[in-house]
Amino acid sequence: MTIFSRLIDERFLSHRRRSTAIAGQAGGALALGLFAWNFYAHHIWSWDLLAVSASMGLVKVGLLAWYLMHD
Repeated sequence: MTIFSRLIDERFLSHRRRSTAIAGQAGGALALGLFAWNFYAHHIWSWDLLAVSASMGLVKVGLLAWYLMHD
C-alpha cells in the first residue's frame, strides 16, 4: 500500500470530479454572461466569449452522450 492510496480514497476522487464539473459549468456561464454584458451594455459582439461558452457546452453534452452510450 502506497502513501497515496492511504491519503486519497474514492470520496476524494468523487468530490474532485464533482467540483471540477461545477467549476466548468460556472466558467461557461460566466463566459456567456460576459458575452451578454458586452452585447447589451456596449453593443459589441465578443465572438471569443461566445465560442468559449459554446465549446464548453458542446464538450459537456458530447461527453454526456458518449458516457451514456458506453456505460
